[in-house]
Amino acid sequence: MTTPLTVDVWSDIACPWCYIGKRRFEAGLASLGDQAPPVTLTYHSFELAPDTPLDFEGSEVEFLAEYKQLPADQVHQMLDHVAGLAREVGLDYDFDALRHTKTLAAHQLLHLAKARGLQLELAERLFRAYFTEGGHVGHVEDLVGYAQEVGLDPEEARAALADGRYAAAVQADLDQAVAYGIQGVPFYVIDGRYGISGAQPPETFAQVLAQVAAERAV
Repeated sequence: MTTPLTVDVWSDIACPWCYIGKRRFEAGLASLGDQAPPVTLTYHSFELAPDTPLDFEGSEVEFLAEYKQLPADQVHQMLDHVAGLAREVGLDYDFDALRHTKTLAAHQLLHLAKARGLQLELAERLFRAYFTEGGHVGHVEDLVGYAQEVGLDPEEARAALADGRYAAAVQADLDQAVAYGIQGVPFYVIDGRYGISGAQPPETFAQVLAQVAAERAV
């Protein structure tokens, strides 16, 4: 196969399942070994909670209890469950340190990173900052710092966030999600033909990738 399979992922930096899904997809692809098809992976914008304030004054438990209208003890159980699944794929979630914020600027920065060939590196860096380091992924200067760490020009990153040059690209992603009927993330579109909803087991990703590659070979 000479032309890579396209894998388009609708995702939000503030989505714990999206980071888990990232690791499971990587594991599924790796499990194919020498039979793994070449893949071009692209992240697309999705906002789980677009009304989130830039600086939420409270814990993740308080945010989810308010947002989902659930009792705090039930939210604690949910987060413990998710943290356990994250550990299974090598991720150490720290929900106590997590700083809930609006992710729109982070999505704009991911589009700049895509244009510079560094989107996957920035996505990984932002997920790690948000879920394991207690980093802020909503403030411009924090985002510029993460951008610089992965090799983006900090002045270009700052300017892009200031003038909103990627706002239309983010909106296009959000509109496409509506067109596809995506209501939750992660959501994977394989080769423009197959949709996979959620952080499925690695075996599921491997099976679909192998199937699409085989269909391409016919």
